[in-house]
Amino acid sequence: MIKVIYNGENDSKALAKEVLAPVVAEMAAADPDVIWLDADLMNCSGTLKWANAHPEQAVNVGIAEANMAGVAAGLALTGFKPFIHSFGTFASRRCYDQVFLSGGYAKCDMTVIGTDPGVTAAFNGGTHMPFEDMAMYRALPGCTVLDIADSAQLTSVLWQCKDRPGVKYIRMNRKNNLRVYEDGSEFEIGKGVVAKDGADVAIIACGHMVGHSMAAAEALAAEGINAAVIDMFTVKPLDEELVLEYAEKCGCVVTVENHNKIGGLTSAVSECLCLKRPTPVEHVAIEDVFGQVGPMTFLEKAYDLTPEHIAAAAKAAIARK
Repeated sequence: MIKVIYNGENDSKALAKEVLAPVVAEMAAADPDVIWLDADLMNCSGTLKWANAHPEQAVNVGIAEANMAGVAAGLALTGFKPFIHSFGTFASRRCYDQVFLSGGYAKCDMTVIGTDPGVTAAFNGGTHMPFEDMAMYRALPGCTVLDIADSAQLTSVLWQCKDRPGVKYIRMNRKNNLRVYEDGSEFEIGKGVVAKDGADVAIIACGHMVGHSMAAAEALAAEGINAAVIDMFTVKPLDEELVLEYAEKCGCVVTVENHNKIGGLTSAVSECLCLKRPTPVEHVAIEDVFGQVGPMTFLEKAYDLTPEHIAAAAKAAIARK
């Protein structure tokens, strides 16, 4: 069951240290085949204390992400359930060939976690700011691609990934997102969530932009516009049935993501609609640019990722019906 409790407040839990790390410890305690691999970032992921106490289930490979992916694939081939973590840039670009071949091509079951996606990298700057990671993993055959909205969603997804076949890619903020769901909510990978119903425009969002989309929907409601908000946390496989349902119901769509418009959620939704139900689509996403250094509030304005930009895109989509 999923309960939406969005009220505009930040999640009280830091996603890495207060959700990811405890859930990893719980999964490892419940299943001795769970192995955690980190690329010299256990302090950032919050797993360091637990890892030091459980060296049989935790490995720090150092700043060697490609090697980490290869080690994980080897572990998977012998029956283990590896989770590997690094910043999103290094969990995608730096080890993609190894994940693609040793993981995907070899049919290994492994979970890749990329933290600080898009502008959430903030002061780590452009070198650590992945705008293309979803596009890369969407291109990996059979890969499951997930973008996390809040702590409740992360908890549910992690447990499912433990035993889900194939390569799974989870992109998540290390710190806090706006809270959308009640603790204990259970999500089904591959199924989108109707966070708010509506009939005038369908806002299809993922990751930390779900909270901003809810804020945009509230602002639109004050103007008499009834916007639906769909949390498409599974970007691959896309819930095409839900996309088509709300394209039919609303007559126009806005895609919202903290990712490049090329290859991510915008591409996935547009591909679906182009082939199956041509519909006016506007987008709020990263354009064809690199990242930069700054606080997240500055970066969201610089890259047009605010509730105001979402509301404006919704009005533009409605005007095209």
